[in-house]
Amino acid sequence: MMFNDIKLLLTQKFGEAVITGEEKDGLQSALIINPDDIAAVCLELRNNPETYFDFLSSLSGVHYNDDTNRYGVVYHLASIPYKTQLTLKVSKPHDRESNDLPEFKSVTSVYRTADWHEREAYDLLGIFFEGHPDLRRILLPDDWEGFPLRKDYKNAEYYKGIKID
Repeated sequence: MMFNDIKLLLTQKFGEAVITGEEKDGLQSALIINPDDIAAVCLELRNNPETYFDFLSSLSGVHYNDDTNRYGVVYHLASIPYKTQLTLKVSKPHDRESNDLPEFKSVTSVYRTADWHEREAYDLLGIFFEGHPDLRRILLPDDWEGFPLRKDYKNAEYYKGIKID
């Protein structure tokens, strides 16, 4: 199934609002999905016999740090039997002054591999995944302050009395 066929399948199933845009200028085209629909879209793409995207090969968090301080998540799906790949993206603006974390729906109920990928995005970017079964730090110590892959992150000078270069 080709990129435009997948677009058509999703809009027929979920309506026109499910796809908010697309990117065709990179190495691999990407569909930009309404963030509220990402789990349902992934479930459909996994379970539909025409697509069967049975493998989440990667999930990455992104801090765009643009005018609206957008955060996003990029999903790289693969269909092993059909030997195809698909990239999905979601993003939303986040108030710079807010103490709340940017939030997206978890896809761990669809892809078990999302568990550690989402934990890494939480740990390094502070993206909260609603519905994640065990969202906690995975790479950094539990008492680490801040999220080091955010574009506005300021390094601490010391951690537990040890100077950080």
